[in-house]
Amino acid sequence: MDDKTRVKICENTARLLRERRESLGLSMNEVARRTGLAQQTVSFIERGMRMPTLDTLLRIAAALDLDLWEVLREASR
Repeated sequence: MDDKTRVKICENTARLLRERRESLGLSMNEVARRTGLAQQTVSFIERGMRMPTLDTLLRIAAALDLDLWEVLREASR
């Protein structure tokens, strides 16, 4: 996978997570509380400023009641 594709998937993943959080009416603070992450970490991930680990993505997906595989599949389109 080239860098351009990888960056696109990361950006799309961040967008999808943010959209889901907003559609659930959750604040970044609530997602942080549910995941045990710092609110700043959630913010950086949603803005594409940080590349999260798999563990972090799994925690956020669980907090948003998402299937991570579906998110990644959609992000790679």
